[in-house]
Amino acid sequence: MKLIIAKSAGFCFGVKRAMDIAEEAAQKYPKDLYTLGPLIHNPQAVELLVKLGVKVKDRIENIPRGTVIFRSHGVFFKDLVKAKKKKLRIIDATCPIVKRAQFYANYLHRHGYDLLIVGDSEHPEVEAVRSYIQKKVDVVEDVGAAQKLGPWTKLGIIAQTTQTFNRFKEIVAVCLEKTKELRVFNAICHATTLRQMETVEIARKVDCMIVIGGYNSGNTQRLAAICRESQPFTYHIETAEELHPEWLAKREKIGLTAGASTPSWIIKEVEQRIRYLKKSGVK
Repeated sequence: MKLIIAKSAGFCFGVKRAMDIAEEAAQKYPKDLYTLGPLIHNPQAVELLVKLGVKVKDRIENIPRGTVIFRSHGVFFKDLVKAKKKKLRIIDATCPIVKRAQFYANYLHRHGYDLLIVGDSEHPEVEAVRSYIQKKVDVVEDVGAAQKLGPWTKLGIIAQTTQTFNRFKEIVAVCLEKTKELRVFNAICHATTLRQMETVEIARKVDCMIVIGGYNSGNTQRLAAICRESQPFTYHIETAEELHPEWLAKREKIGLTAGASTPSWIIKEVEQRIRYLKKSGVK
């Protein structure tokens, strides 16, 4: 059996930064420390933070006092205002690349452009960006949705940071024919693009692909979808316990990758589980 593990698998810069910030805060502010929503989209990592004393609250109203950490996906404008009114200590763990996307959105809004975001309308990153814009913001996930919109006089387009570049280009091309003036900011995370390219390269070489990451992680879901285009035997799991031996049967080359919110220890556990199952007679 040959196991190919993606070099880019696991925490991206923004997620590692957020985890480091939260762990440092747990040492500095051991009492009344909260995150507004899960810090990152990985249940196991969030559980680890809870053990360190970092409690999760879904609403700012449920944080009575102390310190609030704004998660890597950004914070809603209304929640920022409420946190300041309650005089909570604020620690901003928003990914700098997400901050850049927010800056682009505000820039386009201030200069009179209608705004279109290429991404998932229900993703917290996209919802946070929209919350700072005092007008309607359209969000599309595919070309079909983009074709139903417009026309516009002035249109500005940005991408959710974890989108695929090819999809972004296709949607921009559709919108170009529907507006007199178009301004585009590519806010896609470079590390995300490299991760997706490496994943495709591995998926084309192997007999089976394992993708590790939270089921609520958009970037992990996209990795799995990209893999399936090249390798139909692609399986998305959160932990090593979810591996099914029959997936590995008769697979001589197995690929392994992970989303940007997946801790290294989970990747290692999955790797060890794969090797154990193959040595135990799964053929």
